[in-house]
Amino acid sequence: MRAIVARRYGPPDVLRCEDVGVPTPADGEVRLAVRAAAVNPVDRGFEAPWPVLRLMTGLRRPKDPRVGHDVAGVVDSVGRAVTRFAPGDAVFGLCRGAFAEYACAAESALVAKPRDVTFEQAAAVPVAGLTALQGLRDKAQLRPGAEVLINGAAGGVGTFAVQIAKALGGRVTGVCSARNVELVRSIGADDVVDYTRDDFASGARRFDVILDCVGNRSLATLRRVLRPGGTCVLVGASPKLRSVLARWLGSLAMSRLGRERFVFFVARSRTEDLSALAELLARGAVVPVIDRRYALAEAGDAIRQLETKHARGKIVLTV
Repeated sequence: MRAIVARRYGPPDVLRCEDVGVPTPADGEVRLAVRAAAVNPVDRGFEAPWPVLRLMTGLRRPKDPRVGHDVAGVVDSVGRAVTRFAPGDAVFGLCRGAFAEYACAAESALVAKPRDVTFEQAAAVPVAGLTALQGLRDKAQLRPGAEVLINGAAGGVGTFAVQIAKALGGRVTGVCSARNVELVRSIGADDVVDYTRDDFASGARRFDVILDCVGNRSLATLRRVLRPGGTCVLVGASPKLRSVLARWLGSLAMSRLGRERFVFFVARSRTEDLSALAELLARGAVVPVIDRRYALAEAGDAIRQLETKHARGKIVLTV
């Protein structure tokens, strides 16, 4: 089978489309014939991981050359302990090595794909959808009627966050560039701020919940537009280790010093949350936004497009 692999660290040019063996599912795993996979920042681990992470991923070269996490496809075979799926089932979820013709995933990391949702749409959901859902519902504890600000509303997480916040009953303001104003409005935002013309932090308006998907504003600035007792969830930051640590430590300090809560978190794979996302997809409350589609062999180009930070929604590989 064909698969995208990274045999060494470096820029997207190190990615190769190679012929490798078809994986065999373990007892609790499902093997998928992959139909689509989506690109996420986490898939860039081959580029130049932080030195401390190389202790786990490999000092000189990646221990595991597989690439990709978001996946959608058809069950090809199942391990002996699998009970929820059978060959022929259409599913989506998370696995290691999604950028391939076949991939193995834990049974618990997959759910059934809704019938009227395409494989490309389903593949776009897991990482970004879980981040938006868990950030808004669990970390921010969003309640109906809450005023919600999504900073980076046109991106991969942001497009899901706008729709999920609306599904949870929030009144949503999205922040994006001029070219994305109509897109963000079309997916349900009540108000849209074009950051090239207006600064959401300069007015008198305050929000109960902020989901910051970009990490381009200081915590002090975000605090100014939070209502007392409000929550700011941070899911975006510079890839530099120093910036990530500063944002994490800053969120802890700000939460202790004021009435507002700051939460820095990374989404977790949970079967029940993937099922919740599948239900939102099935009833049309969430419709994935896909910016561009690439062939499997064009994975390097897809990663480079992601790095421009100008993608509208998700970038998807079709297999």
